[in-house]
Amino acid sequence: MKTVESARHMAQIYTAAIERFAKNLDENFDKAVDLIFDAKDHVVVCGMGKSGLFGRKISSTLASTGTPSIFLHPAEAIHGDLGKVRRGEVIIMISNSGETEEIIRLLPAFKRLESPIIALTSAPQSTLGKHADTVLDISVDREACPLNLAPTTSGLMTLVVGDALAIALMEKRDFKPEDFAATHPGGALGRRLLSTVGDTMIRDNLPFVSPDEVMKNVIVTMTHGRLGIAIVGTPEKFEGIITDGDLRRAMVDDIDISTATAEDLMTRSVLTTQPHIRMADAEQRMQEARVQCLVVTDDDGRVAGVVQIF
Repeated sequence: MKTVESARHMAQIYTAAIERFAKNLDENFDKAVDLIFDAKDHVVVCGMGKSGLFGRKISSTLASTGTPSIFLHPAEAIHGDLGKVRRGEVIIMISNSGETEEIIRLLPAFKRLESPIIALTSAPQSTLGKHADTVLDISVDREACPLNLAPTTSGLMTLVVGDALAIALMEKRDFKPEDFAATHPGGALGRRLLSTVGDTMIRDNLPFVSPDEVMKNVIVTMTHGRLGIAIVGTPEKFEGIITDGDLRRAMVDDIDISTATAEDLMTRSVLTTQPHIRMADAEQRMQEARVQCLVVTDDDGRVAGVVQIF
């Protein structure tokens, strides 16, 4: 239980630090957001050691949420990588002490490039703080580390400030799910928001049955189709569908399945969609209607496929 108590103690320290951050937010945060929002090129994030690792995450979050960003390693920067920085680009410099040697050595170069500097530091009166255009205070009462040495709480606050900047910028840019998907085309969200019904619909071996088909054969067709439906009619003449739900309702209503035909059980008024519709919109429509699939029809009313959600 000692380890559990240790974890709880850490969580309490983290909670207090975040509450302190929220309480102390001021015009410096607004200025930082405005500087980044008005930037014409990349936002450059720079940090050494653990601050560099946190900086990479901040840069990545900014880039994926509508703010182009690159990470610049300060030690590499003074040996040539400074060439990655264009004149006037906004620089986010991270140093808990504000006196990190590799960071301080870059200040004259950034001044020559006329680059606005946003400092994330626990020491606003440090060398970094004094040379920054705006300072975001990441100071904490203590580190969660029992030795009060490892950058635990201060590391958390660095990430919190970075995420706060990204979220504020998303809101300022009116960043939408579609914009997020554009930078995440390989993820599930990207595929769902960027793809159309035509990209994902099932086209082949659709379970068509004729209106006068006996239900015994309809059930066989539904089973082989593995879509939970039978499409009544032909691709050229779509008349309705039969779902698993229709079969269950027929049994509850004591309909004799052995003598019934597809026409007796089919639903004539059917929700459909079209190939050009975004998959996200089709999914929303299915969820609202509480159905798991839609028949896809083209502009001429022909059946083009079936789209499903699971």
